[in-house]
Amino acid sequence: MLNISKQSVSEAVHEKYELHSLKTLHTPRSAVILKRWLIAIGVVLVAILFLPWQQNVNGKGDISALTPKDRPQNIQNIISGRIEKWLVREGDLVQAGDTLLVISEMKDDYFDPNYPKRLQEQLVAKGDAIKSYQLKIQSLDNQIVALQENNQFSLQKARNKVRQGYAKVTSDSTDALAERVQVNIAQTRYDRGEDQYKNGGLVSLSELESRKLKLQEVQAKLISIQNKLAISRQELINAKIELNSINAEYAEKIAKAQSDRSSALSSLATGEYELSQLQNKITNVDIRRGQYYVKAPQEGYIVKALKAGIGETIKEGESICTLQPSAPEMAVEMYVKAMDVPLIEPGREVRMQFEGWPSLVFSGWPSATVGTFGGIVKVIDRIDNNKGEYRLLIVPKLGKGEQTWPKQLRMGSGVVGWVMLDDVPVWYEIWRQLNAFPPTLKEEPKAALKQK
Repeated sequence: MLNISKQSVSEAVHEKYELHSLKTLHTPRSAVILKRWLIAIGVVLVAILFLPWQQNVNGKGDISALTPKDRPQNIQNIISGRIEKWLVREGDLVQAGDTLLVISEMKDDYFDPNYPKRLQEQLVAKGDAIKSYQLKIQSLDNQIVALQENNQFSLQKARNKVRQGYAKVTSDSTDALAERVQVNIAQTRYDRGEDQYKNGGLVSLSELESRKLKLQEVQAKLISIQNKLAISRQELINAKIELNSINAEYAEKIAKAQSDRSSALSSLATGEYELSQLQNKITNVDIRRGQYYVKAPQEGYIVKALKAGIGETIKEGESICTLQPSAPEMAVEMYVKAMDVPLIEPGREVRMQFEGWPSLVFSGWPSATVGTFGGIVKVIDRIDNNKGEYRLLIVPKLGKGEQTWPKQLRMGSGVVGWVMLDDVPVWYEIWRQLNAFPPTLKEEPKAALKQK
């Protein structure tokens, strides 16, 4: 029976007729159960579509250090040399200042074991030469001062001599004038006596001759005084010439002394320059000899020796081995696509899966994810890596309920991470993924607002 009508006649038919085939034609119980399960599953799936799903940006990277000083570094030597002895092995823990290897000198300029002593002797000799130059300059300074003082004294003496010459010329000129008067008087008396003698006057011949003799005496004296006056005038001229020549003479002497002083100053400057070069060279030699021992810059592990056995030569600035700091501040370098960078800002939470640690990941439900570790975006690079990707530096997330990163992590281990964004319904996330739309934000990141 099809039971199309609401009035069932199956019971009446069963009572009137014994139809065993009709008893076997009923709906199976398993189909009803399946129906109910399908309905329940459909309801659950529809409900799941409205559950909150946290959008995220995924990326890959590896483990590094937050600060450059904690990252692996190549230890380099400052000078070239020949490896004489290794004091460490790969895997050894070294402290800051521990000697890693010993090298020997390669340049022939530094082969002499007494080279510092020789340089010290040159330094002492150059210091003595500088002292002699200083004494010479001091002597020349004293000589210049003495010449200047002597110049003043000689000028004063010559001026006094000129004044004396003027006085003597004046005195002799006065004497010559007085004597000329005497000559005139004697000439007048002689002429008058001669007239009187010729005219028969009172003047006798003896008196006339006496007057003539007197006239000759005063004339001779006048000539003597005039000669003396000429000599005085010549002496005055000589005094003036001497006065003028004193400046030239002392100027020449002072100029020569100043020239000698300038030469001594030049020699002193050259000596001081050479002394400074020697001091610099001595210091460089001392420092260079200290560089024969290559030391660890900080505490860490010797990871790999880049140079091998004894006797191998190394150049200046060549890498010798790799050092990994012992207690680095761990961070993750994760790379994301350029289209996702505007959605990320420092402080965003990140969930990470480290290689070697099994985990069950539900990227949109961090609370349901098992085996992942939390992190915080610390740095976002300003430039890409030439592949259209930007680097994020992620540090551990510290807080209640957060699991610390494993101590067994090593530099360079691979990481897969998800930067957590805003919550959206599951149906929206499915629709976004099917249409290849980027994640959306409710508001512009604060970092972008600050840049504006």
